[in-house]
Amino acid sequence: MKLPLLACWAALLLAVVPSPAAVTPESAEAAAAEFNRLAAEGAPAVPAAGSPPGVAAAQAISTLTGVAISPLLGVGGVGAWKYFATADAERARLPWFAQPWFWVPALLLVALAVTKDALGPAVPTVLKKPFDIAEAVENKLSGLIAAGLFVPVLAALLGESLVQGGGGGGLAAISAGDVLGWLLTPFAWAAFIVVWLLGNTINVLILVSPFATVDAGLKLARAGLLATVAGTSFVNPYLGAAWALAVILAATLVAGWTFRLTVFGGVFLWDFLTLRRHRTDVAAGDIAAFLAREMEAVPARTFGRLRRDDAGRLVFRHRPWLVLPARELALPAAPCCVGVGLLHPDLRRVDGGEPRCLALLPPRYAGHEAALTRQLALEPARDVGLRAAWRGLREMLGCPPATVTA
Repeated sequence: MKLPLLACWAALLLAVVPSPAAVTPESAEAAAAEFNRLAAEGAPAVPAAGSPPGVAAAQAISTLTGVAISPLLGVGGVGAWKYFATADAERARLPWFAQPWFWVPALLLVALAVTKDALGPAVPTVLKKPFDIAEAVENKLSGLIAAGLFVPVLAALLGESLVQGGGGGGLAAISAGDVLGWLLTPFAWAAFIVVWLLGNTINVLILVSPFATVDAGLKLARAGLLATVAGTSFVNPYLGAAWALAVILAATLVAGWTFRLTVFGGVFLWDFLTLRRHRTDVAAGDIAAFLAREMEAVPARTFGRLRRDDAGRLVFRHRPWLVLPARELALPAAPCCVGVGLLHPDLRRVDGGEPRCLALLPPRYAGHEAALTRQLALEPARDVGLRAAWRGLREMLGCPPATVTA
């Protein structure tokens, strides 16, 4: 599934660099006029008159990658730059993302997030986590907006540039620029999604990290990656496009891992925000779960559902990429129990020694451990992690043990 995308990214890199014979003063002047027309319709960047036609394509690829890494900062930054680079008389015609009613609040939100991250080590984790949750929700919403309204404009600019520039890939001979833009839109979406998944993984890791210093390091890594994309594009548009495509290639190679982690974070975040535990009926169907470790080539954090089959085996049913044909994985034939955690339960193997975690259960099942035990025919539930430490402390102090509720 990754190989076709990798081939497309490599072909796109060859296509955006025009051959020397193709760059003539006449073609450059015509391309500049076409880019200015696209700018009035909402294109994010306009090269100076007389610049080679491939410059706009290279800038579009760098812009796409930067926006995917941080959608709100990317779209807001491009909008602010376009607003100040446009004459006062023409600003009313600018697209939505270049209007102050959008980019001013967007950049203010980014500034608040930066301030929160700068104060991270000095702020208790319990006070910072709600803001991390809000930032994770914002990243998903801004990513949806950018993918739906911003990426097609970039694809149109890229198509027009390749046609005007006569790129070495031969794509210019297929059809007119607008048609080529439509054809490139699915690939632009694919590139945006794989890079956005990589950036969103930072938000998920921050949510599960209990250490403010680790959070700051993750944010610094994402900001550094974004800075390299912008910096290389500023130094040389073609160098910037090559580096942006390298980022896209790397994001494609780890897309499976980032996708699974994004689904994991999305499900946990939704359960927390909507208080789903109060609406969960364990007996209504199979039990949602994420594998805690790789089993029989099924990667860790794969989303699926647990149930007992007709033979009494505990099986994990899942769909790769959530849409491919369903597969079933038989879990180890050993006694299992529900581990009662502080924020969410899990499924553990208890065939002697310390229980080993097999699957993570979403927060919707917190408080339903007894019902899970009955539904899956498991051994009695037991406390794990911080709850186990708290139980030990209570027993040491002579307090009555807590009971597991249905």
